[in-house]
Amino acid sequence: MNIYVGNLPYSATQDELTALFGKFGTVNSVKVVTDKFSGKSRGYGFVEMADEANGADAIAKLNGQDFNGRELRVSAAKPREQ
Repeated sequence: MNIYVGNLPYSATQDELTALFGKFGTVNSVKVVTDKFSGKSRGYGFVEMADEANGADAIAKLNGQDFNGRELRVSAAKPREQ
């Protein structure tokens, strides 16, 4: 299951997101989206979890939760438009 994570602190790392979502199950991959020119975080990212049920549980429990001073926006990722 691919999960969108918004309103991330700009200091958030992939390791921190892996640890956060790892509490709910196996994390296949994590990507913090960065600006291609500055290399700084754009404040959102994506987490891919192995199991749909674990992903849904993570979404339900983490959406709106405080993470390093910011309220996370967590939802199922929508497919990328061409």
